[in-house]
Amino acid sequence: MKLDIKKPTLVLDKNRALRNIEKMALKARRSKVKLRPHFKTHQSARIGGWFRKYGVSSITVYSVDMAEYFAKDGWEDISIAFPVNLRQIKKINALAKNIILHLLAESKESVCFLADNLKYPVNIWLKIDTGYGRTGILWDEAPEAVELAREIEKADKLSFCGLLTHSGHSYHAKSKEQIKEIYFDTISKMNSIKKAINGAGFDDVQVSVGDTPTCSVVEDLSGVDEIRPGNFVFYDVQQMNLGSCVQEDIAVVAACPVVAKHKERNEIVIYGGADHLSKDSFVLKDGTDAYGYIALQQETGWGSALENSYVSSLSQAHGIVKVDKRYFDKIDIGGILMVLPAHSCLMVNLLKCFLTLDGEWLRP
Repeated sequence: MKLDIKKPTLVLDKNRALRNIEKMALKARRSKVKLRPHFKTHQSARIGGWFRKYGVSSITVYSVDMAEYFAKDGWEDISIAFPVNLRQIKKINALAKNIILHLLAESKESVCFLADNLKYPVNIWLKIDTGYGRTGILWDEAPEAVELAREIEKADKLSFCGLLTHSGHSYHAKSKEQIKEIYFDTISKMNSIKKAINGAGFDDVQVSVGDTPTCSVVEDLSGVDEIRPGNFVFYDVQQMNLGSCVQEDIAVVAACPVVAKHKERNEIVIYGGADHLSKDSFVLKDGTDAYGYIALQQETGWGSALENSYVSSLSQAHGIVKVDKRYFDKIDIGGILMVLPAHSCLMVNLLKCFLTLDGEWLRP
């Protein structure tokens, strides 16, 4: 069935998404680790429900509001993998009353505030920086981590669960081998700080990691207790270029109407700009920035990415597409181009509603 697209629309290949979920769930099972997927990528209760079929009962989100949304859909074990926002303590208490809630801390100030203001028990994980450089206790600052773990254990409503990290620097790797190196370096650093905390009298210290590149590329993830990948449900061009997936794994595209053509420049203008695709990009072999690859609409969804064709620039609503001469005359004004996203998470966040290949709308 060829979809009737009127404006920039998020199109989902459900079968690809289910295949991606199943593959990650099987890997977690083989590795004997818990899969606690990050739901920030799809942000959909309907899609979240697909994970239950594969034995997933614990999830990750990045905000209190997102935790509320999924708690209403029946998820009872939720980790907010973002430094705790103390200004939402009322909502945190409301969540903690009804679900098993996991929070992230990296400072004594946050821990003390929670100790004084929580009304219900929560689990606390220490955020560890193993090389990304965004936030967290540095992996080689074990005394700081031990001190904070002790502060957590002194509080009636806080339970110290373990150590959590996000190896976001894996997104900048140049090869699969480098992705693997980042993973094993992360595990070594996490086990180093875990050993120090064990030595201070803490026995059951869990380790949680969570980035799609390492979880996709590394086959045996048994060095940790849980994994929290998110982007893997849809993947995107950035992940494909890293080697985390192949093009056939990419499960979402933006279907964008063609509004103008300029043959002298081999450029096509689409209704689909930064408001729809985001400003995330990837680098082509010649060093050019691109904001998505281009495919043609088909009865079964979309075809393979067209060679030498990509979204070259974006304004708020316009997308400029550089098209190989071989395809220019095959694309009509009023037609549709499918944009394989540079980064699916941000594109989904902007477009919100999914249209599946069988014509079903999945709304938030």
